[in-house]
Amino acid sequence: MPSEPPIAPLRYDVASYDFALPPELVAQEPLAQRDASRLLVVDRASAVVSHRRFGDLPEILHPGDLLVTNRSRVFPARLLGRRPGGGEAEILLVRRREADLWDALVRPGRRLKEDALVDVAPGFRVRVEGPPVPATPLRRVRLLADSLDPDAAIERHGHVPLPPYIHRPDAPADRDRYQTVFARESGSVAAPTAGLHFTPALLDRLRARGIETRSLVLHVGPGTFRPVEVDDVRAHRVDPERFSLPEDTAQAVETARREGRRVIAVGTTATRALESACGPDGRLRHGDGETDLVIVPGFSFRVVDALVTNFHLPRSSLLLLVSALAGRERVLAAYAEAVNERYRFYSYGDAMLVV
Repeated sequence: MPSEPPIAPLRYDVASYDFALPPELVAQEPLAQRDASRLLVVDRASAVVSHRRFGDLPEILHPGDLLVTNRSRVFPARLLGRRPGGGEAEILLVRRREADLWDALVRPGRRLKEDALVDVAPGFRVRVEGPPVPATPLRRVRLLADSLDPDAAIERHGHVPLPPYIHRPDAPADRDRYQTVFARESGSVAAPTAGLHFTPALLDRLRARGIETRSLVLHVGPGTFRPVEVDDVRAHRVDPERFSLPEDTAQAVETARREGRRVIAVGTTATRALESACGPDGRLRHGDGETDLVIVPGFSFRVVDALVTNFHLPRSSLLLLVSALAGRERVLAAYAEAVNERYRFYSYGDAMLVV
């Protein structure tokens, strides 16, 4: 009787989570049809990798599976303007403190001193309120809108905060396409991109197949794009992000777990929220909270059984999370095959299903 293959040791050095990606595979535009994207399916039990379309998802999943999505909405958080003296300035709103007071990333930070004003549009300015927020790269800023309330000014004059690897200005179409069809609560500066592939028709087909869907909210911050800059990935930290787990979602997840049905997170954000809401006794706690959870190989998943996700950057915390669920060697082999098969990568790219 053949012996079991040896289990690969866990790797914590960040260089072990690197891979080569031809620049032309980084998707710069979304596909015309959301669910027409390709889907790389990784079966952990058999180690088989298969190539499908995202629209095949109802046939791939099992009746009784529970999909948990993130319904956070991306808001036009990027404010472009002119600083005193006429130079360009950029304010990325990250966390609201009051109706008109925000924590934000400010560029160029060294040139925007306390009380500096940035002109965004006629009647809409941003004032830098003070020095950096302690232990963060953020600054406190106040929105000064003459004839609009702050939220209306943001919606009218803000830009979609496209990721830095999309090398073009945002376009009007991005307001719809860099948004999931189930987005509701505003608060993210980056889309929960695994959800970008779903359509209302696809959700109807999933329900007809007997696949449940529930949602939660995790507002995605700019830390999602921050590379891991420490040698040992266990030392990587991310800024806290707000999340909310509704009672009906927590109950549906608990019921699925009790009945032995799979809980499938749509995206790394839903994964982190679910695992963060799991208490010491293994039960989910509904309600509001914050999470700075970094999931690396060796993490013991207590809620999530499978994952719908996009392809992620080398040396990123998101790649670490997928590797924690599926195994580093299996994930990097799947990525190599995706590169070889010319999959489209990152936010507007293709998808991956780990089961």
